[in-house]
Amino acid sequence: MDFQGCYVAIVTPLTESNTVDEAGLRRNISYLIDQGVSGIVPCGTTGESATLSWEEHNRVVRIAIEEAKGRVSVIAGAGSNNTIEAIAAAKHAQENKSDALLCITPYYNKPTQDGLYHHFKAICQEIETPVVVYNVPSRTGVNIQPETLERLCEFPEIVAVKEASGDLSQVSEIHRRCGDRLTILSGDDGLTLPILSLGGKGVISVVGNILPAKMSKMVEAFLKKQNDEALALHEELLPICDAMFFETNPIPVKTAMNYLGLSGGSFRLPLVSMQKHNKERLLSVLKENNLQPNSL
Repeated sequence: MDFQGCYVAIVTPLTESNTVDEAGLRRNISYLIDQGVSGIVPCGTTGESATLSWEEHNRVVRIAIEEAKGRVSVIAGAGSNNTIEAIAAAKHAQENKSDALLCITPYYNKPTQDGLYHHFKAICQEIETPVVVYNVPSRTGVNIQPETLERLCEFPEIVAVKEASGDLSQVSEIHRRCGDRLTILSGDDGLTLPILSLGGKGVISVVGNILPAKMSKMVEAFLKKQNDEALALHEELLPICDAMFFETNPIPVKTAMNYLGLSGGSFRLPLVSMQKHNKERLLSVLKENNLQPNSL
């Protein structure tokens, strides 16, 4: 499978009664597919996976696969800091015919590099579906080193890394060591263009929830060597990318979606609604960039 382009880390819309808004989830997925994204990623950090029950998690994955209908790729979140749970989630996604799995580095327990290697090895020994390793040390407290990713290339299931370390030197070293054996996907919208220039092939995007066509076009332009167009689109997107992190993700993107008429929904504790002054800043950025209700 060729992982290239814009994959959207989709939100999990929640109702006021704190249940998954399945109809809203399906509407969001249809919108993204109509806008030409390469794929969708349910139950990642943006999907509030940390506070979904496993029953909810598996249901969201099934809905994503059902709604995609093979039109775009589905990279199902299948991560945990408990290796046994991660394997169970991976098996569920595989049984439901997910195209790939997004497996985060274990959080909180801070494994060593050898522990990370054996965590992913254990997953690979139990499944056949392609695995995207998700590196986001700001969330997990542990950074998977390029040397460890190089070791993991021995497993054919490990096909890509979602790199959200924010360290461009590390991205470059991953590409130097792994080359074409490992696809690099940006895990940070604002760094997508620099990561593409260092050998990356795409992005797993937050801002793609509201601007899927523009983010897809930016990646496509770079891959077609239309560098001036890619840079112009990057600069147009940058203020909105920054605004998506005025508070903890996915609070701003869900707030923006609700404002724009998409199904963002509410939040599950410990996440809460956006603070008034930050919401005002967010809406100001959207308006300055001609994003208004019903403008999508």
